[in-house]
Amino acid sequence: MSEKRKITVAHGDGIGPEIMKATLTILEAAGAAIEPEVIEIGEQVYHRGVSSGIEPSSWDSLRSTQVFLKAPITTPQGGGFKSLNVTTRKTLGLYANVRPCRSYSPFVATRHDTIDMVIVRENEEDLYAGIEHQQTEEVVQCLKLVSRPGCEKIVRYAFEYAEAYNRKKVTCFTKDNIMKLTDGLFHRVFDEIGEEYPDIEKEHMIIDIGSAILADKPETLDVVVTLNLYGDIISDIAAQIAGSVGLGGSANIGESCAMFEAIHGSAPTIAGKDVANPSGLINAAIMMLVHIGQPEVATHINNAWLYTLESGVHTADIYRIGSSKSLVGTQAFAEEIVKNLGKTPKRLQPAEYHAVQGKKLHYSTPPDPNRQKDLVGVDVFIDWNESNRNPKVIGDGLAAISGDDFTLRVITNRGVKVYPDGLPETFCTDHWRCRFVAEEGKTVSHQQIIGLLNRLDENNFDFIKTEQLYNINGQRAYSLAQGQ
Repeated sequence: MSEKRKITVAHGDGIGPEIMKATLTILEAAGAAIEPEVIEIGEQVYHRGVSSGIEPSSWDSLRSTQVFLKAPITTPQGGGFKSLNVTTRKTLGLYANVRPCRSYSPFVATRHDTIDMVIVRENEEDLYAGIEHQQTEEVVQCLKLVSRPGCEKIVRYAFEYAEAYNRKKVTCFTKDNIMKLTDGLFHRVFDEIGEEYPDIEKEHMIIDIGSAILADKPETLDVVVTLNLYGDIISDIAAQIAGSVGLGGSANIGESCAMFEAIHGSAPTIAGKDVANPSGLINAAIMMLVHIGQPEVATHINNAWLYTLESGVHTADIYRIGSSKSLVGTQAFAEEIVKNLGKTPKRLQPAEYHAVQGKKLHYSTPPDPNRQKDLVGVDVFIDWNESNRNPKVIGDGLAAISGDDFTLRVITNRGVKVYPDGLPETFCTDHWRCRFVAEEGKTVSHQQIIGLLNRLDENNFDFIKTEQLYNINGQRAYSLAQGQ
């Protein structure tokens, strides 16, 4: 037997301990060369006053083993508790969330019999940075952060995955018709990196129509790569239309560490009843085995699981009168899989895993040392709730104190131009973006911006945020207002 690989294991909350027990039983019976190192995470840790849900000492195990098999946890409502999943992904740099999604018709009910796609979701950035502020009585904001290195790593991972597993097409989902800078960057990077893979078909879809295609014609999709929020949503949709969210496992891959988990939650209402389907965590463990270099064991377990589905031995979530043969609980389902080790499905496509080493994973383009960055203005956000919120009143007042360095170019309210020449029908809140720009062809300094802010303060304008406006390499690096 090969030397055992240490892995970190967390039994989690709710149904977590039950499905982890079932999964570890199967791994042991199949001869997986692993040595679990157990840590405690989740609800009990939260209640000890640890807002992240994980003790500092547990990070030592994760950084040592670099492999985490995690059962679902329960995050207490309210009280400032942070999502452990998000914390783990970002702390360990797990930039790629990989969710295979297949239909198992006719053994698991589905509206689409031929789904076989993989969703590759960016895992660290986007709105999941969780940077939010309340700026006025009426308006809150959430920052959407997208970086070129983040885009490059996830897009390259998707193409490397497609190449390694003989996938034919990679589809990119964005909303860059609206978010031209953030989602636009993701789309541009997809096009650039796609040129390195001439044998793989490439396509791009706006997320709305892409989601519609996913729900209506999922068989036309192969590998889908997208940003964090969109990926979170569509991966659950894909799992559900394939048959059940309860069957799905996921991998969270970083440059050194990886985490494997079921995609469903802790389901506390059925905890302790021995009715939960352990398949999601089993499939996550199969992905883990491939990752740590034990593809033969992964193949062994996956085929036994498929054979069990074919045999009609089902847990309650997928059991159907007239087609299923036996209704079993969590542990009995695991025991059936153990009994079927060595068997191969007859109608479902058998699994066959092999060792994979991506050629270009984790690579991103170094920064351009010759980049030209010119400061050409500033957006000043103001909390103003006077004079019946008449844009002309605030606009004329600001224009009068702009000074010689700036021109008040436009004021927007919730992104829509309201000054000058706004429409009276536009509803205005107490949150105003006021764009001050330098004379065409000129730049401004930070000191000039500070001078502008001093004048605003002297005239009792409550500025709540600023955003500098730059031209980068001669190109405008900020969005225009709606209506500008």
